[in-house]
Amino acid sequence: MKALICGVTGQDGAYLAQLLLTRGYEVFGTSRDAQMSSFANLRQLGIFDNVVTLSVAINDFRSVLQAIQRVEPDEIYNLAGQSSVGLSFEQPVETLESTSIGVLSLLEAIRFTGRSIKFYNAGSSEVFGDTHGIAANEQTPFHPMSPYAVGKASAYWIVANYREAYNLFACTGILFNHESPLRPTRFVTRKIIAAAYRIAAGSKEKLRLGNIAISRDWGWAPEYVEAMHRMLQRDEPEDFVVATGRPRKLEEFISLAFDAVSLDWHDHVEIDPDLYRPSDILVGFGDSAKAHAVLGWKAEYGLEQIVEKMMAAEMDAARR
Repeated sequence: MKALICGVTGQDGAYLAQLLLTRGYEVFGTSRDAQMSSFANLRQLGIFDNVVTLSVAINDFRSVLQAIQRVEPDEIYNLAGQSSVGLSFEQPVETLESTSIGVLSLLEAIRFTGRSIKFYNAGSSEVFGDTHGIAANEQTPFHPMSPYAVGKASAYWIVANYREAYNLFACTGILFNHESPLRPTRFVTRKIIAAAYRIAAGSKEKLRLGNIAISRDWGWAPEYVEAMHRMLQRDEPEDFVVATGRPRKLEEFISLAFDAVSLDWHDHVEIDPDLYRPSDILVGFGDSAKAHAVLGWKAEYGLEQIVEKMMAAEMDAARR
């Protein structure tokens, strides 16, 4: 089996590559400029030499088509595109192009080749917006509240359209927040972990954060890529919500991170109104009953274990 992972440099791309390699796949991974990319996450997992890397701009149809014709993949996983909700308010055009036009290019290229390729698209729980304390499932209406969420909602419907109009095996995984040590520090979870470690090591800095009253459904990224793979092993394509079903406040994440280094977070955190987003979801969590029933997938790790693993990795990286 051959798999083409678009966006292999990111957290999910690296963990998915690792999983597929253990399953005997020949793995190809794309980056916008493979010659300039460090592929740091693949190197951190020790799998860089086992992944064939190539340059692809997913919003460029010709670039995508050439990659598919070269690789001849059995499965394509689209994990590429601008992935920061906060950054999407500053770069709305680039975000919309990378999250929606990129998906259209991939699907049109698959249709053009006529090959029997299974396609996975990385959706996002952000499409639901604020569900007012009700767990979101596959029937929950969309109410996107950021340019990133708008792009992901558009991509979801593009996938559904190509599945129905052209009978392609194409599906979307609507994933809630999932974390790991491979998260870049612009993501609030890794930002908190890294700052807590530095402060415990002697830094006099203050950790500046925005709204810490929000609640999110945080899972463990290596578990979530398993759900992606299972979606493409079925005979018929379907969309799935992937979540733990357990909302936790950001304040709890902060407390657990500082507890892990024996500090009281109240002494080291400052709330900065400038870091509040123009619009934000107060509570977001998902109902992955369908994924459990159909895919046999269920999240095992809770927030305490996730924070513990991320902090242990931060300490290990500092020692190295």
